[in-house]
Amino acid sequence: MTGEPPARTGPGGPAAGADAAPPPARARTRPWRDRLVALAWMALIWCLLWGRFTWGNLVAGLLVAAAVLVFFPLPPVTFGGRLRPRALLVLLGRFLTELVVASAHVAWLAVRFGHRPRDAIIAVRLRVRTDLNLALTAELISLVPGTLIIEVDRDRGVLYVHVLDARGPEDLAASRRRVLVTEARLVRAIGSPAELRLLDTPAPADPGRPGGFADAVRPVDRGPEK
Repeated sequence: MTGEPPARTGPGGPAAGADAAPPPARARTRPWRDRLVALAWMALIWCLLWGRFTWGNLVAGLLVAAAVLVFFPLPPVTFGGRLRPRALLVLLGRFLTELVVASAHVAWLAVRFGHRPRDAIIAVRLRVRTDLNLALTAELISLVPGTLIIEVDRDRGVLYVHVLDARGPEDLAASRRRVLVTEARLVRAIGSPAELRLLDTPAPADPGRPGGFADAVRPVDRGPEK
């Protein structure tokens, strides 16, 4: 006999309790990483809303984002993905291209004489239903002129999108594909391997909406014609 006390055991295995190993450094730093990612995204969205990337807008966006995180804490959104610089550049490049093209299209609709555009509300179910993906996809869609998110069904992962100048079923299908393509670019830029695998699944069927909120196409009410 050596006289040494037996090793303590418990539900967590040997050396439980006071002798338990501390959590790994990666687990301790993850909340700070998530906050920094949220800070960067909110600052970016602030600059996009102002329409100009300047040092003043960037600093103001960082201050506003910091105030939101401190005084209005957001629900914990775990970022389990990884940044891919090449895919992120593709996402930003395509977004800026769509921004320019959509702005020109909306401007043409505003000055086109005698044309009455028709609008639509479509329901699009995303393949990746995390809060972060829903929020970022909704932001990217709403920042492009001619499309606007009017509601998000968090439980079912559905975005309800208002679309301008939808002339028929082909335009509705094209708008739905555009939302799914935007989601795919976003996931390829910052998604996890598991989320990337979800992109290989077939696109979900049109979800509709409980309570009769189906896809609709209706003329924009511009008052009596002169």
